[in-house]
Amino acid sequence: MIPRRISPLLKKSNKSILLLGPRQTGKSTLVSSFQTDLKINLAHEMAFLEFSRNPLELEQRIKGTNARTIFIDEVQRLPNLLNTVQALIDESAGKLKFFLTGSSARKLRRGKANLLPGRIHAYHLAPLASMELDYRIDTQQCLQTGSLPGIYTDPDEKSRQKTLRSYCATYLKEEIQAEALARNIEGFARFLHVAAAHAGQYLDLAKFASEAQVPRQSAVRFFEILEDTLLVHRCESFAKSARRRLLQHPRYFFFDTGVLNGVLGNFHASEDRKGPLFEHFFFNQLINSAYAGDVDLRISSYRTSHGAEVDFIIEINDSLWAVEIKASQSIGRHDLRGMKSFSEYYGKKHFKAVAYMGKDVKRIEEIDALPWQLLIKKMGL
Repeated sequence: MIPRRISPLLKKSNKSILLLGPRQTGKSTLVSSFQTDLKINLAHEMAFLEFSRNPLELEQRIKGTNARTIFIDEVQRLPNLLNTVQALIDESAGKLKFFLTGSSARKLRRGKANLLPGRIHAYHLAPLASMELDYRIDTQQCLQTGSLPGIYTDPDEKSRQKTLRSYCATYLKEEIQAEALARNIEGFARFLHVAAAHAGQYLDLAKFASEAQVPRQSAVRFFEILEDTLLVHRCESFAKSARRRLLQHPRYFFFDTGVLNGVLGNFHASEDRKGPLFEHFFFNQLINSAYAGDVDLRISSYRTSHGAEVDFIIEINDSLWAVEIKASQSIGRHDLRGMKSFSEYYGKKHFKAVAYMGKDVKRIEEIDALPWQLLIKKMGL
């Protein structure tokens, strides 16, 4: 088992924990390693039915075992259970500590609203971050089959691919159909494939609706489902005004390149796909690293009407980084044209860098080109 960076934060916290993350990121494995007094897995149908029928089931089990640390897995299946959790936390005066895991923010939204501020601290668990492998994660493997822990550590490439092919079907069945998030499962399946095919681009729901042959209103709802079940992340357009950011179309990225490839049924990082896949992967590594270290991070992209672009504008702590992503072993001056435009637009101190797949640190026109894992480390992620 690969040690997860966030583990000490969860274990040492004197507050109860809500750990959110997509399926297969290792939430259950991580919390199980804490050796809690009582474990309840709502993914098991019998446990789900018992808790659904009996509102006092949780209290009775805690009293029956004299438990002080309680692990409730897949809590999004019974969001109303969070009301009982809140009451028990209050009544115990801090003597009870809950570890709750969930993979659907949509299903938990109502329950979370009933938890008063300070009762529970929320964290996210993402696929593996470079820092968790001493900044030596296998880039080529990740471009093909991603960095979900159980898949990354599988030495058999065919096995990794088979697992990822089934991920889409499992996701559709368990997250969407079982949770009744979408009635038109066939339309959602078509939309999911279209969304995967355009991942990394600017969001155009009218276009996606047309290609998936679903009403635009359905496309809007389907994309919300992808966000609420943590399958995709938005990357807003950069603007100095927060209001202006909201008026521009965002880009979006699937949370894992392996899952993206599984949806598309293509695990080859061919030359025509390597650029978009590497950009996807770098974006995910920023997100994964921020979640692992519980760091506040904002990622946006820069594009002008004249065609000047910078792949990512990364705001972390008090610093801002303008970063170009290049899936190559070499960098040319033409790769840096958007940096000058952004510097003139932003007008404040910031760092400029290129993340690339080479091994050497270079300096081109006062801009550092670094191996991508070294850049992540330099950012403090």
